[in-house]
Amino acid sequence: MLRRTIAISSGPTRLSVAHRQLVIDRQDQPRATVPIEDIGTVVVDHPAVTYTHDVLVSLADAGAGLVVCGQGHLPVAMLVATVGHGTQTARHIVQVDATPGLKRRLWGRIIRTKILLQADVAQQATGRDDGLAPLAARVKPGDPENLEAQAAQRYFKAVFGQGFRRRRDGATPNDLLNYGYAIMRSSVARAVVASGLAPALGLHHRHRNNPFCLADDLIEPFRPMIDRVVFDLCQAAGEVPEIDRRTKEALLSVLRHGVALSDGRRTPVDLAIRHAAASLGRSFEERKDLLILPASLPDPDLDLTTQAEEPDAP
Repeated sequence: MLRRTIAISSGPTRLSVAHRQLVIDRQDQPRATVPIEDIGTVVVDHPAVTYTHDVLVSLADAGAGLVVCGQGHLPVAMLVATVGHGTQTARHIVQVDATPGLKRRLWGRIIRTKILLQADVAQQATGRDDGLAPLAARVKPGDPENLEAQAAQRYFKAVFGQGFRRRRDGATPNDLLNYGYAIMRSSVARAVVASGLAPALGLHHRHRNNPFCLADDLIEPFRPMIDRVVFDLCQAAGEVPEIDRRTKEALLSVLRHGVALSDGRRTPVDLAIRHAAASLGRSFEERKDLLILPASLPDPDLDLTTQAEEPDAP
């Protein structure tokens, strides 16, 4: 089942739970309810939102995420369940025991896919891929030549202009990219935990203060999907738009769009993320590359919500 992303961003709001329903009470508006099990992520982007403790517990129990935004509408924190499923300990063991060679092969595959999708974005945005596809073909296990960084230098200038620099605290449209990436990261982190994997133990990313290193690895092929939406928003407005209700909805909607997978199936992006995480767990178990990654950019006109297949249970 494709889970919903709920955005809370307009006026004082109280969130509570009743009868396994998220209850949304806004001033001067009718009460709204959403089944907890239908929720994938709740994004809170207003300073006057209050929660009951049961909201946090119920979302975590259902495997849903909570993203909290601060100044500039940028996400500053997220809540993700600590327990994914009954075989979590077994998954952690095979993850810890993964050989450096396997990790390098998986990381190389992730980066190759990311650069190929960046090439697709550049091709659609400018009519040429700026040499990114040949660069992707050169990626070796572990990406020892750091072709990911070389691709990024070409890619962002091609798509957003020669003066653009991709930095978290950089000039707009970095703020739109930050918002979209953070929403995507929350979905990836949720999928990683649901697959029984330890989110702090990355393939490539490693930092003592980052509890979601594995999510930061697995998000990479999904970043170009956000880039494409931000490019389209800029083109439609004729300038870089602000983060507002319209732009946030456009970025959140990516999770519902249909995408092709490397195994030939088509599925909404949210389920594609879950397939990627589940296949990473199987890769650790089988000690070989079994990754199922996106093979195309999302198609907003492709509605797969009623026919999408869930990842196999671990």
